[in-house]
Amino acid sequence: MDGQSSERMRRLHRDFDRFDSCADHLLISDTSHGREDIIGTYRLLRQKDAIRAGGFYSADEFDIGALLAQTDGILELGRSCIAAPYRSGRAIRLLWQAIAAYVFHYDIAFMFGCASLPGTDPDALSAPLAYLHHFHRAPTAVRPRALSHRYVEMNRLAKDLVDTPTAIRGLPPLLKGYLRLGGFVGDGAVVDAHFNATDVCIVVKTDQITRKYHRHFMQRFEPSDSRHSGGNSS
Repeated sequence: MDGQSSERMRRLHRDFDRFDSCADHLLISDTSHGREDIIGTYRLLRQKDAIRAGGFYSADEFDIGALLAQTDGILELGRSCIAAPYRSGRAIRLLWQAIAAYVFHYDIAFMFGCASLPGTDPDALSAPLAYLHHFHRAPTAVRPRALSHRYVEMNRLAKDLVDTPTAIRGLPPLLKGYLRLGGFVGDGAVVDAHFNATDVCIVVKTDQITRKYHRHFMQRFEPSDSRHSGGNSS
């Protein structure tokens, strides 16, 4: 996606950072061809592990102090990726089923993380950014805020000028999925040149998952399965 990478990343064809060794890594594999092909990933970072990594990844872009003050039961989601041939509802459901099991197993109260819109021109993203600002801002008590030196205004259109259907169509599927879970966004966006993207900070209260998705997700997970969802897999 025309993002920037280091020489070592280009040589190894890998994305990596200092958080990888401290996080849990959720993987989906396709074993239908007689081998284990990794086709989906998510990185899960709990607070105790973030301390070992020197903080959360999102803290490089957003002030998450209000969220951290609420509870120790917080989980940062990041590095989500599904191989292009598998970008169907089934693969996404598998990821979220496993995340739900992980959330229930570790008694997570809030999930959060950076969600990206494609491109680094905020003016070109005026409609979706304004829509998120006016209709999905997080409550003040848990609202992240873009760091002042990276802050990009999301309130780029008056509320009555936002064409909601068009704005929603401009949102990436993952971001729309967070909103369907009852997710909120923080105050301000951040341009992320590394990934050729513009980031917003998403916050999801997990009791929304409990109410909306517990039966749907957890019917496929016995308690013994939930234990295995928390292990490092990479």
